[in-house]
Amino acid sequence: LFVGSSKREKVLNAYHTMPRDQSKKNAGQAKPATGAKPAAKAGQGKAAAKPAAGAKKGGAAKGKAAPKARAPANPLIERRPRNFGIGQHIQPKRDLTRFVRWPKYIRMQRQKRVLFSRLKVPPSINQFTNTLPKSHALQLFSLLDKYRPESRADKSKRIKAKAKAVAAKTAPKEETRPNVVKYGINHVTSLIESQEAKLVIIAHDVDPLELVLWLPALCRKVNVPYVIVKGKARLGQVVGKKTATVLALTTVNKEDEKQMAALQEVSRDTFNNNTAILKHWGGGVLGKKSIAAMKKKTKATQPAAQ
Repeated sequence: LFVGSSKREKVLNAYHTMPRDQSKKNAGQAKPATGAKPAAKAGQGKAAAKPAAGAKKGGAAKGKAAPKARAPANPLIERRPRNFGIGQHIQPKRDLTRFVRWPKYIRMQRQKRVLFSRLKVPPSINQFTNTLPKSHALQLFSLLDKYRPESRADKSKRIKAKAKAVAAKTAPKEETRPNVVKYGINHVTSLIESQEAKLVIIAHDVDPLELVLWLPALCRKVNVPYVIVKGKARLGQVVGKKTATVLALTTVNKEDEKQMAALQEVSRDTFNNNTAILKHWGGGVLGKKSIAAMKKKTKATQPAAQ
């Protein structure tokens, strides 16, 4: 320990408490106690120099702008910071799509979609991507809903009423069947070949597509108007099934003939007489990596060409 340390502490305390300009004037007035050894003097000089540096720092800090005072917090609202550690608060929602092990059928659907966009698709297959516009599709399905097939209960009632009329000998000579939508690929094909079908509706997402791939060509050959709509489940709802590949209208009531004629005209303009869809290839869309590689290649070859 240094001799006369209590006096040295008093001097240093007085040095720290006095103002900055006065401390500079009286910086040399602080003297160590008499009788101290030379080694102690050297130690005292270093100790005195350190507070001086600290004083400068303190003075520089006083010159800086004071931090803005925060608005007083509401004492009624208690601050409860969340802790997202293990076993604590529920973690925030994140997009985990890339980390999900999707079922095989979903992966196959996505791979099929990517392949169809990458590979060149011939016009006969690509024509099924060209569907009826939404405004016309709404008109079509509003018409189809009026001609839903009979349910079993309705059919049994009609047959029983007919049997009673036959027993009472009051049955009409000509039987009048209700106008309904026809469905089933074989049934509709026979209606098209006999030209009884007035409008054919084909689903765009039939799998395998070969089931209906030839139907547009047959309709064009026989001059029967056809449309391609989204999708097979929507057609199935009309006839009370899960899905339906194709529907056909043969006859409609007198009040719906005008709407039927308008739809036939739209179908001929959009599909039957539209030769562009028979020449338009699909697919051939490059991925992001391929596009980036092509850009890099063209950028590298441009200076050489110049």
